[in-house]
Amino acid sequence: MVKMSHVKKTNITAVCIALCVVLPMAFHTIPGAGGIFMPMHIPVLLCGLICGWPFGLLCGIAGPLLSSLLTGMPQAVHVPAMLVELVSYGVITGIVMRLVNTQKIYADLYISLVAAMLVGRVVAGISRALIFAPGDYSVAIWATSFFVRSLPGMALQLAILPTIVVALEAARILPRKYPKAR
Repeated sequence: MVKMSHVKKTNITAVCIALCVVLPMAFHTIPGAGGIFMPMHIPVLLCGLICGWPFGLLCGIAGPLLSSLLTGMPQAVHVPAMLVELVSYGVITGIVMRLVNTQKIYADLYISLVAAMLVGRVVAGISRALIFAPGDYSVAIWATSFFVRSLPGMALQLAILPTIVVALEAARILPRKYPKAR
């Protein structure tokens, strides 16, 4: 597998961080769409998939902080909890994408995304229950907010992210993970 340069990974991460600011602005023009479609998750997951866990971690930290500072979204009170969640997504997608080698790019991408979505939601729920909202948080609230309400966003992420990665590989913007598989 051909490796990407550190500079290229840095540039892709910068674009993903910028998307963490722009995408929520677009989605929040529709009332309630931000919490349903989770637009900031898209670039963080993408960054982890493409650039690996260190860059996914950076995007998961810088994206919500920069967005909050520039646009007020998320509100400052929600930033710490979002940092925990988004960092989990960026790190887990990067780690799993590196470890999984099914010889099928779509399988690797879906395994990485599903693992990150599950682990990230568990980590976010535990952090909210123990740190950010102790005593005010329950399993029912967690299941509703992280799975039921966000189902459209999860479907959107699973639909577009693998396609974006494969399209970037086909356009030779990214090196192919499995050059001889296609």
